Amino acid sequence: MSTGFAAAEHLRVARFLFAGAFAAGANIASRFAFSLWLPYSWAVTCAFFVGLATGFVTMRTLVFDGRGKPVVGQAFRYCVVNAFALLQTLVISLVLAHWALPAVGMAAHAEAIAHVIGVAVPIFTSYLGHRLVTFR
Repeated sequence: MSTGFAAAEHLRVARFLFAGAFAAGANIASRFAFSLWLPYSWAVTCAFFVGLATGFVTMRTLVFDGRGKPVVGQAFRYCVVNAFALLQTLVISLVLAHWALPAVGMAAHAEAIAHVIGVAVPIFTSYLGHRLVTFR
């Protein structure tokens, strides 16, 4: 691996983390809004779609340079890769919020803590999926 390639890949990973953090922030903030009128699992799911749209735009423009390529195909592949991330996020959020965190005495703010962890877990799988599948 050449030094230039390694530097470019490190920069792409840094941009991915920034874009992902921005999308995760939109996801988490909107979950609090959705929770005002929806049950937790539905709020997590709806918030996921806010993060999904935010992430697609930032990943396509700032990380993987998907401009100039067909948007529809990229959007479809982006959704497929993120369907796996949704499953990861939802399972982890529910298990932590309803069982694991209360079992260790962390009942206060368990849903918020669980959701943040649930959103963070798919970072690695999402990067690989988008790099190898979505924006190829």
